[in-house]
Amino acid sequence: MTGALSHEARNFRWLLRNLVQEVHGIRSVAVVSSDGLLLCGSEPDGDDPGPDVPPPAHPGLAGSGRMDLAAVVSGLASLTVGAAQLMDGGRVRQTTVAMSGGVLVVMSISDGSLLGAHATADCDLSVVAYEMALFVGRAGHVLTPALRSELRQSGGGGAR
Repeated sequence: MTGALSHEARNFRWLLRNLVQEVHGIRSVAVVSSDGLLLCGSEPDGDDPGPDVPPPAHPGLAGSGRMDLAAVVSGLASLTVGAAQLMDGGRVRQTTVAMSGGVLVVMSISDGSLLGAHATADCDLSVVAYEMALFVGRAGHVLTPALRSELRQSGGGGAR
């Protein structure tokens, strides 16, 4: 995408950047569209160059951490939605995967998009989940089709 981001896109990135920077233990995040495409995310361990640096010409190289998290978030969400349907469990609101080396939390955003966060094993999971829910509440209503398109075209970066 050429030119500056819209006010809405900058605000959305600011909300996501704030989530990553302010919540202890979050290593990286990804916002994924309902069709599995990365909309916005951060690099693991803070390697993201920031909102003013354009995405690399070959996003599979420097942006592979964001793409990997987006793929995992999308796949995990698909599995849990299928499991919920088999079990007549209703809508999936949150999925948590606890690993010995970290935690992955995936939450639904109102438009069918997903927020995924990879956090350290020593994080306070209740704080991570609470702050993610606040993000979903703040950002869910602004994630319009036009904003999703703009974020997708901007390369999916800029959250850290």
